[in-house]
Amino acid sequence: MRRDDLLDLNDVLQHPGRKLEVDISTELPEEEDLDLVKPIEGYLEAISTGNILLVTGEFTTRLVMECARCIEPIEVDLKFAIEEQFPVEGVPSSYGAQDFARVVADEPFALFEGNNLLVENLIRQSMLVEVPLQPLCEFGWDGDCPIARAKGHLPAVGGGRPEFTKLANLIKPGESEA
Repeated sequence: MRRDDLLDLNDVLQHPGRKLEVDISTELPEEEDLDLVKPIEGYLEAISTGNILLVTGEFTTRLVMECARCIEPIEVDLKFAIEEQFPVEGVPSSYGAQDFARVVADEPFALFEGNNLLVENLIRQSMLVEVPLQPLCEFGWDGDCPIARAKGHLPAVGGGRPEFTKLANLIKPGESEA
């Protein structure tokens, strides 16, 4: 049975120096917390040095998030890179018939089934680290966002927060602030 989310890296692991390049497009169907507008698209490259498996790639997508200032939905373009190294144990089968090379799974979240990479798990892990914590709409933090103003997230035009204005009036001109 073939699974689309598995990438067979056995050939790369058994023949150090051999490179595998693959284009990938996924919508991460198991990820419920992300609202993707476009599928995640990019490429992965895998190469073994004999004792390390190097996996690199670049991906792009577009997702819907909430603006950190006005809490309105906004679309955010996201570009992220993958640069991972996984230890390999054993002797590649191209060097001898007594053993074979295998990835040492030392991740707390499963990324491999044998010598098969769980592609969507690796992409999910790399993408979640790159998602902005406070995405902003076109007005940013400093612009006059009409939505934030309507929701009461901004002070009135020409003044600061009312409670600080009242406190500022407690100090009379000419008095010491000590």
